[in-house]
Amino acid sequence: MRRVAALCCAAVLVACSKPENKPAEEAAAPPTHRVSLADVAGHWTMKAMNEARDTTLVTYTMNATADTAGWTITFPNRSPIPIRVSSTDAGLVVDAGPYASVLRRGVQVSTHGVMRLEDGKLVGTTIAHYTVTTADSVRRIVTEGTRQP
Repeated sequence: MRRVAALCCAAVLVACSKPENKPAEEAAAPPTHRVSLADVAGHWTMKAMNEARDTTLVTYTMNATADTAGWTITFPNRSPIPIRVSSTDAGLVVDAGPYASVLRRGVQVSTHGVMRLEDGKLVGTTIAHYTVTTADSVRRIVTEGTRQP
């Protein structure tokens, strides 16, 4: 019986012991690349899609500058909407609104998105918060943009 108890304790000690140091390539955190606002300055044709990426909900133009001033989005047949932008390790953080929703007539919306530069495109997700009292007040949108020449 003592032998069984000793073997169980030994097994627990081995299982709970700290692992050897991992190789450098495993231990290192993935590199992050903070996108410079100057890297994305210009005019972008953006499309907002459903999460499955099988339907484009709306297209719009985004005007990006080399600093945080002057960023706008413009939906077809609408005036430009100012957006707030910052560059973080997660990517570009973009906030807009409240403004009149393009997707829901007569409803105000505020959006919060994160985009990164990937193969020359801006890609990311946006969360739209609609000013309604019903359960469908939030929508997740996938965004993708290409720089205009």
